[in-house]
Amino acid sequence: MELSSNRNHLKRLRQKKSKDIFTHEMNVNKASNIGIAANIFLFLIKAVIGVLSNSIAVISEAVNSLTDIFSSAAIKYSIYVSSQKPDKEHQFGHNAAQPIAAFIVAVFAFVVGFKIIEESVGRIIDPQTIKKQTLVYIILTVTIITKILLSRFQVSASKKYSSTAIKAASVDSLNDVLSSSIALIGVFCSSLGLPFLDGFAGILVAMFILKTGYELAKENMDYLMGKAADEQLILEIAEKALKIKGVKGLNDLRSHYVGDKFHIEIHIEVDKNCPTEISHDIGKDVQYEIESLAQIQKVFVHIDPV
Repeated sequence: MELSSNRNHLKRLRQKKSKDIFTHEMNVNKASNIGIAANIFLFLIKAVIGVLSNSIAVISEAVNSLTDIFSSAAIKYSIYVSSQKPDKEHQFGHNAAQPIAAFIVAVFAFVVGFKIIEESVGRIIDPQTIKKQTLVYIILTVTIITKILLSRFQVSASKKYSSTAIKAASVDSLNDVLSSSIALIGVFCSSLGLPFLDGFAGILVAMFILKTGYELAKENMDYLMGKAADEQLILEIAEKALKIKGVKGLNDLRSHYVGDKFHIEIHIEVDKNCPTEISHDIGKDVQYEIESLAQIQKVFVHIDPV
């Protein structure tokens, strides 16, 4: 009776977790929409001014904003895909959609980054006159201010919703502030009779794009390769399993990423004289207790009589 009551409580916890995850995804999507809207606005004005001014630094900044748009949109779509229920062809769900999308964005960032470097080197060798410099100053200044405000909003939202995705976006916004500042300095130096510095500014902006691509690829490679959980999470899982009545010990605990969530395989020890039905109930209690953790998607429990 006690095991049944405990199991019902754990089921309610798991249901609450599912509801919390849904609410969390809705809030993250709202914050993401604001970031996408801001980047679309910045991309359009920087692309137009970049072409009119003939500044490779401003064009690089436009491409940087375009990369941010693709990144946000891909992750937003992948969140939708990963939230779909398991089906016959994907029996453990669609969680891998998010790291796959992010990795594709990382590859795109690498391609774009190297292309900008190629164009920037050409501008250093053959400097071009920058036109409409006043407009360039205005647009880059607007970009810097917008990104500072966006970063502050994202920092606040990341804390409120405990979202690593929004936190990463806030860091990217701060990087954009720095890259836009570099572009502004490059254009200013060009106006002083040093047009080749526009090319150097373009290279520095490209380096920021490459850095973003590298960090995105590295993080999501761990997800795609099924990296194991860190020691702290393993200890937390073990503690949750051992606190279940009837569990005498653990003799194996393995973990790996499936998408951005963990699957856990755990061997628990129960009394060899314990009836099969009770042993099964103990195993279910362990499963539900561990699955109450936000990082865990699925737990497989093996029962070893001792």
